[in-house]
Amino acid sequence: MRVGYVVKRYPRYSETFVVNEILAHEKAGLNIDIFALRPPCDSHFQNCISQVRASVTYIRKPIQGRVSESLNSLSPTAASYFWAELQELAKLVPDFWSKLSMAQGESASTVYQAAWLAREVKLRGITHLHAHFGSVATSVTRLASHFADVSYTFTTHAKDIFHESVDIDDMTRKLRDASTVVTVSYYNQQYLQQTYGKVAEKVQKIYNGLNLSQLNYQSPKNRPPLIISVGRLVEKKGTSILIDACFLLKQWGCEFHCQIVGTGDLETKLKEQIEALKLDNYVKIIGPRPQNEVFKLIQESAVFAAPYIIGKDGNRDGLPTVLLEAMALGTPCIGTDVTGIPEMIKHEETGLIVPQNNAEALAMALRTLLTSENMRVQLAEKARKLMETEFNIEQNAATLRKLFQ
Repeated sequence: MRVGYVVKRYPRYSETFVVNEILAHEKAGLNIDIFALRPPCDSHFQNCISQVRASVTYIRKPIQGRVSESLNSLSPTAASYFWAELQELAKLVPDFWSKLSMAQGESASTVYQAAWLAREVKLRGITHLHAHFGSVATSVTRLASHFADVSYTFTTHAKDIFHESVDIDDMTRKLRDASTVVTVSYYNQQYLQQTYGKVAEKVQKIYNGLNLSQLNYQSPKNRPPLIISVGRLVEKKGTSILIDACFLLKQWGCEFHCQIVGTGDLETKLKEQIEALKLDNYVKIIGPRPQNEVFKLIQESAVFAAPYIIGKDGNRDGLPTVLLEAMALGTPCIGTDVTGIPEMIKHEETGLIVPQNNAEALAMALRTLLTSENMRVQLAEKARKLMETEFNIEQNAATLRKLFQ
């Protein structure tokens, strides 16, 4: 078995779950080729990326326009690339021209990249394709699998199924044509099956996994009153609610400091919020950090805050890897009742759950963990056990490989 992994960009700072999965497959002896539709755009990368042995191929030269439009609407150079790629694939796939009808209505760049990928599948002897996220990566994978006559699967996460931009008809085709579909929580599985009916019956839940041998547990018993939050500074992370909660902690006379690791579109606005609330000496946005430094910061903190919300556009988190990592490392977590988060943060068992968009409830939970050493230890110990039983990457990757077959 040789599997082609297809992603939009590789590597990505926020997608360590893809790297963890590939590393587990390679450890088990699976041959993998990585295909990315776009080059990376991040300034920082996680250390584990250097451990991946698989080669990375970037499928370049995307073309604008739609297949149903005349090629005359494309530039001569783009049209020339497009036609050459189709003819090259036709040499390897005798019935390619009849298969091309399946591409009707897809963007020209998707068809071009799918043809390019299908040719690589044939030349490299790839037997199965797996995409992450049910958006453009799966669009390309679906066509490429059809052209090359191999099976495909894909993993859905969050934005690719909940965002207002999701095309129901397009997702229906992907669910229907995949040999199996994976999603990262029971919440997601139920949502897909309720939304798409029969075509979603094949959807299976497989949690994102962690390499627990690299995440050494440390008891949170003796830690200073530090709060940490890690993630992109975008609406769905709820960082502004955390800042409001810190303002309440200050008003209540609590001793604390808060570090926010990450960058994003809302960074300037959030810094202005910190300044307006006169929290400069309490809350700091410190930008992105390498993975090993993030882990160190997490284990120096008394509590990890994950005040995630459902955005105005429907976007929300699925199963944030950094939250799993914090639980494995021994830092008790506070999360919200969003998507699959209560499946890992079980209230008052493996962490604390508060309602989303509720700064006061978040502040009260933060105060509880900052001041209750015993509760921190109890929650952290049970959280680590849950990571070992349900979120072990070797076990979960082995389940995924069975689906590839």
